[in-house]
Amino acid sequence: MEVTEKMCLSYRKPILIVLTLFGLIFIQRNISNVESWKNHLVSALHKVQNRIQPSNLSETQQAFHHKRTPYCPHLAQPLSPEEELEERNLLDLIAWPKPPSGSEALNLSQTSNPVHSQLTIVPAKNWSVGDQLEVQVQLRDFKGRPKRYGGDLLLARLHSPKYKAGVAGQVLDHNNGLYTARFPLLWEGSAQVDVVMVHSSEAVAVLQRLREKRPDRLYFSSIFGQGNHSEKMVCNMCLPPDQGPLCNFTDLHTGDPWYCYKPKMLSCDTRNNNVLEGSLKNIINSKEALLFQSGVNIKVPIHASTSNAIIVLPSRKGDSTQKLDHAKVATSGYYYQDIWRSLGGVTKRQFDGASITQCLSNKLVYMYGDSTMRQWYEYLLTVIPGIKEFNQESGVKVGPFMAVDLTHNILLNFRFHGPPIVTVTAMMARKLRYIANELDGLTGGPDTVVALSVWAHFAPFPVEVYQHRLRQIRKAVVRLLDRAPGTVVVVRTPNPRAQNRDLSLKFSDWFSLQLDTVLRATFEGLDVLLVDAWQMVLAHHQPHNVHPPRAIVKNMVDMMLSHVCRDRTKKTE
Repeated sequence: MEVTEKMCLSYRKPILIVLTLFGLIFIQRNISNVESWKNHLVSALHKVQNRIQPSNLSETQQAFHHKRTPYCPHLAQPLSPEEELEERNLLDLIAWPKPPSGSEALNLSQTSNPVHSQLTIVPAKNWSVGDQLEVQVQLRDFKGRPKRYGGDLLLARLHSPKYKAGVAGQVLDHNNGLYTARFPLLWEGSAQVDVVMVHSSEAVAVLQRLREKRPDRLYFSSIFGQGNHSEKMVCNMCLPPDQGPLCNFTDLHTGDPWYCYKPKMLSCDTRNNNVLEGSLKNIINSKEALLFQSGVNIKVPIHASTSNAIIVLPSRKGDSTQKLDHAKVATSGYYYQDIWRSLGGVTKRQFDGASITQCLSNKLVYMYGDSTMRQWYEYLLTVIPGIKEFNQESGVKVGPFMAVDLTHNILLNFRFHGPPIVTVTAMMARKLRYIANELDGLTGGPDTVVALSVWAHFAPFPVEVYQHRLRQIRKAVVRLLDRAPGTVVVVRTPNPRAQNRDLSLKFSDWFSLQLDTVLRATFEGLDVLLVDAWQMVLAHHQPHNVHPPRAIVKNMVDMMLSHVCRDRTKKTE
């Protein structure tokens, strides 16, 4: 009897994985019926023929562009008093210094110029590991005159090419054209300071206006089809209701809004797909365009008045720990020999294919979000030796994706978040899911890992949209942890990215930094691991990219695995 019980227990996990696998296949094949019942989004999927009718795409698009309305206050769902207070607090948290009245009429010559600006290392007798380095930055305009107000976006890092080391700096705006960058000194030897002006304060003011007044900078469409008739209609999170009847695809459970104009000859439940239709041009005037010039005032380095290099001595005996604790406030970690060393919470470890397999054996790993989370899924596919991908009708980029290692009972699952999805790859409407709903469908438990990354596609939209989305996800995370204690939840933060004029107007680092602040505040106090992608990208020597290079992704995934298997991992840094 005892042998039989042991055999049953040994087979329980493989059976669970196989049942999960076939269950997912079944759901994928019958998902249109499930979605019709659950979200009233689609009741049938019809083959779209070649005959496409543009319908009112262009004319309604133009009408919406001239409206310049803020985010659909007439369609917004009412907030509870607690949610209203939270929203106000979050808006206060991300409040940004604005240029003085009249600065919008300034000429380019009166705006911040990184070439004429300077950084100066605050002198010290010597620097030792555990000390804090301070750097003063003076912003000047194109005529070399000191700026008298703040609001510029600066990014700072201390790094050493020799040691492949780096740490992000904390920048303090004194609101008078002066800034202070602070760095903890965490390694011995050479180090040098880099400070970059991402945007001038005048450019940030333009970005603020675009976010609040032009949520239509990106526009989407869906094809509605039945039989051999189809119509393409404008879709977005907010559409002017006076331009025609709307199909309301707002999620019934989360309240996340999504609308399309109703086809002339078809019903709303014939929607087939969702795709980015395009982005607006000429949304700023010629004078404002001068504030967004690559190589002139977008992500340009600020040079040192004398030298930007220092030598760090070994820590002083007896006081290094105390000083280091003070210096590392708001610093989550640093690189040394290209390996991220965490400074708080989880002790990060290194994983290879064998140790990842050991760590994730008998685990279900659900990854939700945008393509920055898909990178984690793709990385794991390349390093787990026995993993096999099993995808049914998945889009090349948008998924959903699934991979299984039956030998070690590992299931990996990636699914994109719900709209907005800023990709020209059409996504079938029946596959659109909201993360909060997906989390509510999980059983959870100690063998379940949930990883989230939701930010990149929300940059062009009013921050209230992002707040609402994260609020619903947080509620679902709380419900999951309440019903299934031991479930591991990991949240990836936003990160800086490459910038040029067009990208800046929709996906500026300033937008991402604001989302980063909102995300951290939203998940504060919850039993989740925050993987600090912002500092991990900023501190690294590779150029900024919305999709960080493999070396950074490995460090991020290793952080997650160190948290998942903190008592089982043997290979350390």
